[in-house]
Amino acid sequence: MTQTDVTEHGARAISPLAVPPAETLGHDLLLGKKVVITAAAGTGIGFASARRALLEGADVLVSDWHERRLGEAAEKLAVEFPERTVAQRTCNVQVTAEVDALIADAATELGRIDVLVNNAGLGGETPVADMTDEEWDRVLDITLTGTFRATRAALRYFGSVEHNGVIVNNASVLGWRAQRGQAHYAAAKAGVMALTRCSALEAADVGVRINAIAPSIAKHPFLAKVTSDDLLDELASKEAYGRAAEVWEVAATVAMLASDYTTYLTGEVISISSQRA
Repeated sequence: MTQTDVTEHGARAISPLAVPPAETLGHDLLLGKKVVITAAAGTGIGFASARRALLEGADVLVSDWHERRLGEAAEKLAVEFPERTVAQRTCNVQVTAEVDALIADAATELGRIDVLVNNAGLGGETPVADMTDEEWDRVLDITLTGTFRATRAALRYFGSVEHNGVIVNNASVLGWRAQRGQAHYAAAKAGVMALTRCSALEAADVGVRINAIAPSIAKHPFLAKVTSDDLLDELASKEAYGRAAEVWEVAATVAMLASDYTTYLTGEVISISSQRA
């Protein structure tokens, strides 16, 4: 039996993959690309995606609704990657005018847009019977409709320029899986998956590929603030490796989808998980 097999006593053995690997070095996958990332402040997937884009040779514009955190994130990235352009713009994805302005300003600031990463999303833990209309509406508006607003603005931009583009959406395995207290978030993420598939067919007309990632669990400080340690440990233990993903592992997949290594891939949802269902 291997380390990943069940022991003779019925307990699952520890996988050699339970220890996170060292972060993969950049390989210029996005060299010369101009990348826009929403909800990129803080410690989560958005910031990690911005950092990975820079590591892969891109210039980036990071966006978030929280001005102070956004400034701190942009400064941190600029210090680490002084040879690259790191621009910033506040944007509330709930406001159409702000989203449209984000895309227009990013094209001006960076000179063009090659990649949009739709990372903005909002979760929470509330049983359906206790959920208010306001809770439901806010999660759907930020997570699903916010992705729609940015996708719409980006497609209008790409339809007006000569070069092709890529959109990568952040969905979740909860678009497939069920979890208590997550009906609003799961519904929104399932919607992001459907939006990805349908918009990809239309986007092909203007030379744009649209795919999505569906992470299972990527443990980072912000997630720990809104989710109990017990739940995070329980979810991580159910993964085949017995651990959560590192945020850079998720961001590396975003970079792959944004790169020219996936030119014949569109309308797909890539599960970043050691198990899908």
